[in-house]
Amino acid sequence: MSDSQARPRPNRRRFTPIALGAGVLGTVLLSLSMTGTLSGFAASITNNTNTAGSGSLVMEEKTTGGTPVTCLSTDGGTVSTNTATCSTINKFGGSMTMVPGGPAVNTPITIKNIGSVAAGTFTLTHGATCTQSNNGAQNGTALDLCAKLNVVITSGATTVFSGTAASLAAAPASAITMPPAPAAGVSVPFNIAVSLDPSAGNTYQGLAASLPLTWAFAS
Repeated sequence: MSDSQARPRPNRRRFTPIALGAGVLGTVLLSLSMTGTLSGFAASITNNTNTAGSGSLVMEEKTTGGTPVTCLSTDGGTVSTNTATCSTINKFGGSMTMVPGGPAVNTPITIKNIGSVAAGTFTLTHGATCTQSNNGAQNGTALDLCAKLNVVITSGATTVFSGTAASLAAAPASAITMPPAPAAGVSVPFNIAVSLDPSAGNTYQGLAASLPLTWAFAS
């Protein structure tokens, strides 16, 4: 047998380009999986209701005797101004037939916080002067009716003020004792009792007195 005749050759492994590429890709994927890029644990929370807003502080004044009459602090416009003049509730009762030593005229009201936030302070302030005017055609000559008009303001068992209309007009804040400021939705009752002093004589006939009063909340 000649050497030129074919001899069995050992088997050789051949790597095709496709097999080589698959191996490289597998190595890359394994590397990425170990670094957590393609898989791993994760957790998250999304807060989708992040809101905030302002509350409101609105006052309601209402009579509690007879046919209720209501005034709101927004009656003067909107909550942007939140101040109003209420001419339909007469704190002194509006009686023009009072006599010396006669029964007091009572005006029961409530002041309510109809806003959404609690009031931090609650105050009652008065006009600078008590004004006297004529009532009808026959008028007395007295010039100090305000000093003969007794005014008692109470809130439950608390005496807010007791004196004359003249002394109320001159009263400092310390002379007025207010109940606690109300929380949202809470009403505070008041009664204003007005009477003509027994010492008022004929010269006090046919006269009237007026004094503005202002209730106020502050947050």
